[in-house]
Amino acid sequence: MNEPLSKAIVSVKKKSRNEIIAELKAKFKISELVCQHTLNKFGEKAWQFLNTELLETLLVLRFDIFNVGMTVNKSASTQRGLRCNICPLVKEKTDKNQTYLSAHCTGSGVDVDFTGYTAEQARIHIRNNADKLPYPIRLEKNVTWVHIDIYNDGSGKKIVEFVE
Repeated sequence: MNEPLSKAIVSVKKKSRNEIIAELKAKFKISELVCQHTLNKFGEKAWQFLNTELLETLLVLRFDIFNVGMTVNKSASTQRGLRCNICPLVKEKTDKNQTYLSAHCTGSGVDVDFTGYTAEQARIHIRNNADKLPYPIRLEKNVTWVHIDIYNDGSGKKIVEFVE
């Protein structure tokens, strides 16, 4: 028998992509979620490149799990949100003929800091509130930031932790 969905999941799932984006815009500028190259070319239209499941997850993390400030890109030179093909981290892999399928490149992952939490404290808090997450997520282990993405490995686990 399926367990009832948490209020956070039910409320988010009933919202359209446009409603989710409108709520996120109250807390994030698009410049905080995409690289400078993407921002320069597409401006506000860059929201189109961010996966809806990721946006829903950010909304739940921000309002239902943490209810504190969240920071993705701190400046135009950081690459913690969407990364395009000419961002240094991506271009370096391409120049070396290396496969690079980071969730950052598909608009499916971000690196984030939560106000008042260390990265490890935040990961613990997310694990303790996994039932509120609208989708399975991956968390990167052993780093000083919180990498969250919505890549789903099919394991059935709500949270999969990995080491890059």
